Amino acid sequence: MKRFLILLKNEGRLSLRDMNMPIFALAMPLVILAILGMLYGRTEAATGAAYTFLEQSFGAVCAVSMCAGGLMGLPMVVSDYRERKILKRFRVTPMSPGLLLAVEVAMYMLYCAASLVLCAVAAVCFWGVRLPAHPAAFLGSWLLTMASTLSIGMLVGGVAKDSRQAGVIASILYFPMLVFSGTTVPLEVMPEAMRALMRLFPLTQGIGLMKRTFLGLQAQALLPVCVMLAVTAVCAGLSVRFFRWE
Repeated sequence: MKRFLILLKNEGRLSLRDMNMPIFALAMPLVILAILGMLYGRTEAATGAAYTFLEQSFGAVCAVSMCAGGLMGLPMVVSDYRERKILKRFRVTPMSPGLLLAVEVAMYMLYCAASLVLCAVAAVCFWGVRLPAHPAAFLGSWLLTMASTLSIGMLVGGVAKDSRQAGVIASILYFPMLVFSGTTVPLEVMPEAMRALMRLFPLTQGIGLMKRTFLGLQAQALLPVCVMLAVTAVCAGLSVRFFRWE
């Protein structure tokens, strides 16, 4: 545990110096929330709806930090360490792939948690967004969505041979999920054929589940939970099994 905490502290310092994650995982969700708030404010999501558009979109806003950390930040950091031979030096120490990836995942989980708190405070204070109808269910769906997204980053970072390859793979995953999973463009405005395709993304399932639990709607949780659990288990297992030190 001591080794884990020391590594986490060092990685956190390096991440803050780089400033990419503070910008994309903390500032960007707040900017999107502010834009939605200024455009829609307390506008009802639909005629006769008991909730506002911003309340409907809160889960999607939270997912922005997950995309930044899991699909871009984590794989790029690990692959950069591999390319700079830092992992090669780690290999002769008691460091294990599981420990290294766990430290990176924990750091990005902290970013996601900080983003959630900042967005919640801003949404409540400036636009009167009500707290989730079922807080425990919402937090459970948020945790599961975050875990499945970060596990994808673990896999990309664990197997990509260098930062260039990791960047290509991360971009292929990041931009479609950011745009089409409901994070920035609501699924409701997409054609049905595209919606059916986008439901294959674990992030789409997670955003849908967060939305329903936040609003207190009846949630068909079996499919999203099974999809995200399966993605988390498979990606995490493969990332450790096929981890490249160099």
